[in-house]
Order: sequence, then structure tokens, then C-alpha cells
Amino acid sequence: MKQYHIVSRFAIYALAVVLILLGIYHILNPRNLFVYLPPNWLGNIMWAYIVGGAFVLVGLSFLTNQYVKFTGYILAVMLLFFVVAIHLPNFLDAGDEEMRQVAYVSLLKDTAIACFALHIAAGAHHQHFHLEESD
Repeated sequence: MKQYHIVSRFAIYALAVVLILLGIYHILNPRNLFVYLPPNWLGNIMWAYIVGGAFVLVGLSFLTNQYVKFTGYILAVMLLFFVVAIHLPNFLDAGDEEMRQVAYVSLLKDTAIACFALHIAAGAHHQHFHLEESD
């Protein structure tokens, strides 16, 4: 079962790096993200910084194996909220076909990452990954 742990840890570390890079993008380019917010949202630049910080913190949590269960569930809830509150309305209300496709891909991507985060959180024992030979 050792190979399973190597592959799963690599996948988790890869997700962590992607989350950190995505968080840095949110922090460095917050204005680029406002085009995706539905028009009825109260847009504030602080949301981009908060979300970016959350992505960085979750990525660091996954890299260090600290608070993995908590941050995995938080990431899943946050991404599912984005699916329902941002991507689905953008998909349904998009007048431009290209914007509809971007919203659809974002909806699927965030749903998939949320499911992966739930899997990671559910498998985190005592805030660390369970790496015993007996698994």
C-alpha cells in the first residue's frame, strides 16, 4: 500500500502548490477577478484578498500536514459556495457564449476541487495524513 500513499501525497502536494499560486494571483491581481462576480454582488477589493489568503493558507496547511481536516472542509465549503453563488449565476445569465463556457468550466473545476478537498479532509486523521503500513 506504500505506492498508494506516495501517489496520493503527490496529488495533495500538487493541489497545495496550485492553491498557493492561485492565492498569490488573487492577491496580486484582485481587479482582474471582478469581471466574474455577478452584477448584483457588492464588489469590494477585500474579497479578492480574503479568498487569496484563504487559498494560500489551505495550500500551506496541505504542504505541512497541519490542520488538514479543518482546512480541507473549509476549502470545500468555500468552493461550493463559489459554484452556487458565482459560477452558476454566471452560467445561467451569460449573454456571451464565451463567458458561458468560462462559467461552465469554472463550475466544473471548482466542484471537482471541492470534492478532492472533501476526500483529503475525510482521510486526515488527527490533523495529519494517516501513513501506517497497515492501511
